[in-house]
Amino acid sequence: MVALAKVVARQRAEMDRLRDQTATSAVMERAKGAVMALTGCTPDAAGAELLQRAKAGNRTLLEECWITLGSLPPLGTTTEPRAGDDAPGANLSAIPAPTSPRSVRPGSAAPADRDTGDLNDGFTALGRLGKALVHVATPQDLAGCLLEELRADVDADALLLFRSLRAGGLELIGHAGIDATLAAQWARVPPLSGVAALEALRAREPRWLEDFATDRDRHLLIGNPPERWLSRAWLPVPTGDDAEVCIGILRARSGPFSSQDRELLQAFVRLCAGWLRSFGARSERSTAAAAAAQPVFDSLPGSAALLTPLRGPSGEVEDFRIDAATAQAVDVVGRTGRQLLGRRILECFPSLADGAVWHGCLRALTTGEPFEGEPFAYQEVVDGAAELATYTLHAARLGGALVVTWVRHDSSDRQEQRLADVQRLGNLGWANWNLVTGEGSWSSQTFLVMNRDPVLGPVRLADLPGLALPEDAPVLAHAVRELVQSGCQFDVPFRIRAGDEVRHLRMVAEVVTDTENEPVEVHGFVQDLTAQRSAELALVESEQEIVTQHGVLHAERTLAARLQHALLPLPTRPVRLAGLRVEVAYLPAQSGIHVSGDWFSAIELPDGDALFVVGDVAGHGIDAVATMAQLRFTAKGMVITGSSLTGALARLNTLLLHSRDSHGTATMVLARYDPGERCLVWAQAGHPPPLLVRGGQVRYLDRPLGMLLGACSDPDFQEARCVLEPGDRVLFYTDGLVERPSEGIDLGLDRLAAAVAAHHADEPGSLAPVLASVLEGERRDDVCVVDIRVSSGPE
Repeated sequence: MVALAKVVARQRAEMDRLRDQTATSAVMERAKGAVMALTGCTPDAAGAELLQRAKAGNRTLLEECWITLGSLPPLGTTTEPRAGDDAPGANLSAIPAPTSPRSVRPGSAAPADRDTGDLNDGFTALGRLGKALVHVATPQDLAGCLLEELRADVDADALLLFRSLRAGGLELIGHAGIDATLAAQWARVPPLSGVAALEALRAREPRWLEDFATDRDRHLLIGNPPERWLSRAWLPVPTGDDAEVCIGILRARSGPFSSQDRELLQAFVRLCAGWLRSFGARSERSTAAAAAAQPVFDSLPGSAALLTPLRGPSGEVEDFRIDAATAQAVDVVGRTGRQLLGRRILECFPSLADGAVWHGCLRALTTGEPFEGEPFAYQEVVDGAAELATYTLHAARLGGALVVTWVRHDSSDRQEQRLADVQRLGNLGWANWNLVTGEGSWSSQTFLVMNRDPVLGPVRLADLPGLALPEDAPVLAHAVRELVQSGCQFDVPFRIRAGDEVRHLRMVAEVVTDTENEPVEVHGFVQDLTAQRSAELALVESEQEIVTQHGVLHAERTLAARLQHALLPLPTRPVRLAGLRVEVAYLPAQSGIHVSGDWFSAIELPDGDALFVVGDVAGHGIDAVATMAQLRFTAKGMVITGSSLTGALARLNTLLLHSRDSHGTATMVLARYDPGERCLVWAQAGHPPPLLVRGGQVRYLDRPLGMLLGACSDPDFQEARCVLEPGDRVLFYTDGLVERPSEGIDLGLDRLAAAVAAHHADEPGSLAPVLASVLEGERRDDVCVVDIRVSSGPE
């Protein structure tokens, strides 16, 4: 086995060598043929000239062949012989001898600004590229090959190949180092000013973009963002007397390209010129082959076409070109036969894009397996009028192209197809019975609906009730008797058993009579209503569940509202606490069926201080009300028994974490007012800041540190102090007053401050206009507000 493996390995290596040798020989023979066509010399003289020029330029023979293919004038032009040139091959001097990094002979002095090691690396890179170009098949392959060779030598990070269009602008034909999204964005470039690739092609000179700050103002830079590549080079590729392709080199690092980098890039471009010229010749040969196929298609009957795939920069097929077509082939605007040649398939048949036929053709092109699609409708032009026709398409791969044929169905075929489609979509089938012979005929869909094997054939009309469930059979049997005896049409629902399921069917039938008014035939149809019946039953069940759920929710809301009112009694008038006038407002939400956990407390402590608490429990319903009650009474009890405000918040956080709903959260603000010093000390847990009105000016107090309750096990709470002055006003509130679903809370806070400033008054009841101004429209959450006022004079 080891010996056999070695033999196989040697054979594979030999095949690879022969394959490389064959491809290399093809390139050399093309270069020799081009020299011979230009100068009229013999093959040996052409080969000798190429070898001599390679040695003179310190290049490999393969590199010289690529450079020669790209540097020769277009085939078909002639070069006049110079006086005194009488030997064969005298016109070889017309072939330009471009310079490159290899033009420095071994042993000669290198330029002062070039490192010898870099030169040797350049020689190696050019040699690798010359060999790699032999196996490059598409411009996309060329872009990847170039980037692989240039990545280490010039720090290239991305590479693009643009081809100029006859109408102006550029087309991206290959790329490497960029993603598909960016490639799609730059697939077509209009002829705009500031496009460096267009400038390079027009001037036939490279464009070196080495100062990003300046280049960004002068050019349209590729990249998202453009800062991804800080230096760029655009080099036109000369192919004969013109330059149609431009190569773009994009680098992430900034700074200029060194002189050796520039020479190496230009040498790479000259090598690519030969490949691009050969690639163009291959395209011309493909067009010539398609032209040769047209006479064959002229003699073919029916509708057929030869389609050549057109691939985008990513290599995927974007369209097909019609290279041959039969006389019967016609597109949507009435063009036929040779009028379709050269046009794109999506131009002639736009509705095929991304459909089943399109994907079937792509699959046939990729796998080689013929494709025959289902019948499809298509609008065509017949005698100058649009007509909808039905077609069946067949596609088969021929080399790298597709041969596509399509058949148009006649009217009877279309009618039969339409009838089959109606039966399938309606889940019904037709049935006929001959009352004279007793024979019956069913459509194929009827056998499916009735769950009967077609091999058994249709049942007799009199035996039809035997297929129904026992409880439905009498009704169906009575309808059949009335139909045959009296000619009464019937429309009867019944059920049958199909395996483990019960099907709900509906049958409609009528009788056909002869000239003597005697029944001779029965026509009818049977329809499967199982899905409809199941949907009706599900709808009834859903309605019942909705009614039940509505009652449960209504009872829950009623209970929660009663609990909330019992636990949170509202004063009917302002109250006096520790020398302060306190007014409270509580507004339930206008939408929804739940009540929330908003609450407040305002009490006078045994030492004469006043305690104010405003909180909001996350969620709604009974659970929120229960948590609200727990926190409200516990908070008051802790402060009354001597706990500090921050200590109370820490203990309430622990209580919430160990409650029945361990994931519940709440916000809260605790404030204690000392009437002797007129000092308000307060702490908060994730709650909006209090609003202070003093001397007509409105501002929010700076919040001390504090996280909402139930968020973590070890929060840090701090206190803040504010000395109140006569006439001051402080508002504590819940977030329902300032939050809106479609905006940030800062807008709500600004709206509240503006409303308080606009409706500032000292008399009782002045809180109502503020709330009316802030709460315009529907309220989605409950609102709780505690309005505290410091007397402006002696009590």
